[in-house]
Amino acid sequence: MTPQTVNAYYNPTTNEICFPAAILQPPFFNMHADEAANYGAIGVVIGHELTHGFDDQGRNYDKDGNLNDWWKEADAENFKQNSQILVDAFGAVKVLDEPETYANGELTLGENIADNGGLHVSHLAMQNAIKKHQVNKDQMDGFTPEQRFFLAYAAVWASNIRPEAILQLTQMDVHSLGRNRVNIALPQVTEFIDAFGIQEGDGMWLAPEKRALLW
Repeated sequence: MTPQTVNAYYNPTTNEICFPAAILQPPFFNMHADEAANYGAIGVVIGHELTHGFDDQGRNYDKDGNLNDWWKEADAENFKQNSQILVDAFGAVKVLDEPETYANGELTLGENIADNGGLHVSHLAMQNAIKKHQVNKDQMDGFTPEQRFFLAYAAVWASNIRPEAILQLTQMDVHSLGRNRVNIALPQVTEFIDAFGIQEGDGMWLAPEKRALLW
């Protein structure tokens, strides 16, 4: 990647992550912004790339970048069972009515795992920072730091897209559509449910037993 590329990556064969300079700008990062928002944006991206080392593909590589099954059998089985929750959740989403098209939960599993892990890791990091008084824990514009965290995450994936592009991306992109990275990913995260006081019957409610808990 060039420094001007707005992207990031994890390479399992070299066990490295990379954040080009261009991603260190809004909406991903703003040095003058609320720290809670930065944790919800670039913080989740950093956690996302770290998590790729332990997703359905990255976990097959050891710390030296070699293909090596280093997981205990029980851990691998639990991981697969919880991963299937994400496969089913994303695969159930109809992305187009004509032609009738559903998201591909298998194709996008690695990225969805990374989003899930990134959200958990960065939210935990923010909680630790709050304890150290490094994050404003007061309400801002009526929102708590936890709420600002998830609002910033959602803002990162706000986009406009044509039906033709939805069809193309659903068939070939390993990333879920932006709206699904928010509306399907966040209900899996208990911290999101708690932050907004979401209850059974609300649109983004997901019962605890139906949430994916990979680690």
